[in-house]
Amino acid sequence: MVVDTVIEGGTVVSGTRSFDGAVAVDDGTIVGLGDPEHLPAAERTLDATGKVVMPGVVDPHVHIGDHVSVDSYETATAAAALGGVTTVIDFAWQAYADEESPWDEAGTLVEGIERKRERATGALVDYGLHGGILREGDDLFDELEAVVDAGVTSFKMYTAYEFGLSNGYIHRVLERLADLGAVGVGHTEDDSVCEAVTERLRAEGRGARSYPESRPDYAEAMAADDLARMARHLGAKYYGIHTSCRKSAEALARHREDGSLIRGETCTHYTALTGDLHEEMGNLPRIAPPLRRGDDVDALFEYLERGVLSVVSTDHVAQKRAAKEGSEWWEGPFGANGLQRSLPVFHDEAVNERGLSYEFLTRVMSRNPAATFGLPEKGTLDPGTDADIVIFDPNAEETITAADNASKADYSIYEGRTVRGKVETTLVRGVVVADDGEIVCDPGHGEFVERERPDWTP
Repeated sequence: MVVDTVIEGGTVVSGTRSFDGAVAVDDGTIVGLGDPEHLPAAERTLDATGKVVMPGVVDPHVHIGDHVSVDSYETATAAAALGGVTTVIDFAWQAYADEESPWDEAGTLVEGIERKRERATGALVDYGLHGGILREGDDLFDELEAVVDAGVTSFKMYTAYEFGLSNGYIHRVLERLADLGAVGVGHTEDDSVCEAVTERLRAEGRGARSYPESRPDYAEAMAADDLARMARHLGAKYYGIHTSCRKSAEALARHREDGSLIRGETCTHYTALTGDLHEEMGNLPRIAPPLRRGDDVDALFEYLERGVLSVVSTDHVAQKRAAKEGSEWWEGPFGANGLQRSLPVFHDEAVNERGLSYEFLTRVMSRNPAATFGLPEKGTLDPGTDADIVIFDPNAEETITAADNASKADYSIYEGRTVRGKVETTLVRGVVVADDGEIVCDPGHGEFVERERPDWTP
């Protein structure tokens, strides 16, 4: 037997173990791990000497090609491929009608899914979709089962902004998701508190550096507690996204019990930056929830190590510098691009600075997100799974600059930061899509992945 590819000479890491050895790939699938002498001959050998061979990053929280992001699927997934991200989960939005809405009339989740899939034809990496619930209506419950059956098995709800949902409606949704075995995903900030604090700071004439104060940590924790409490009592799977602070992590921890139904993520920027960045960069780091304090950074690592938070994502949102700098600090657009930089930055923080293991790194960036969101073929190097693989040079140093962005975003909140650790090669289903800082695959290689109802049994 001759296989397509063997990657040899590196340290192979996958969630729970690491060893010096090789990975064999054939027809897009991992077919063997171990000593290269005991693996089949290959048509192509990739030399990973001195490198780490790890599963591709699964990023379950990105925004691409819609009203909150200027990226196309081609540009965002190029950034992903260069950053070692081999699968992303984007959002298929349910259209709502409002003065600030990008849509003229209300629509359905099914229409949102169709809209996103039409825009994703240029994807370089694989992608899935969350359903994004942006309005209250009985019609949602008529389509939820069909949407889940079509492989969209998680649903995002907001407690803030003009499209935020009431707790009563979220309760109804979580109750139905519990019946379907699907996952509720919550953006949790108490909107009324954020609005009140923002108005006070505006009245005081405060500037951009005060933005983090306008969306306080306790407002995030209040809403996080509400949704986790409801989910626990209803027996629904619940995942708290972009946890930014100690108070919110504590709120999730209170409701975890055996950890099977309540889970959470944080994002790379919350583990690497603080709100002080606004003093240097003004509105550019404006995200919601905002960057916090040094103690919150430490807390996020504590809760990641404990497993209360089990995933590190990007919450990638591409915006132009002009749009950020041309608006007031209390207005949008929110978000920061991160797909291309997430793995090197988090590696530098977690492994180099804090001494955490590569097994930890691959758990929170690959294995856990795949398992959490029903992607059994992703996130590991187990034989029989998709050959989504990253060859990572742990010693290469790189200074981050927006001039290298593949994303349409023309700034970086990591500008000028030097990190040790660099993605050398990225494979998606056995095909090299990025190598040595260049995209080497034609757009369209990425495929839509229908996700399973995830099994969250401990």
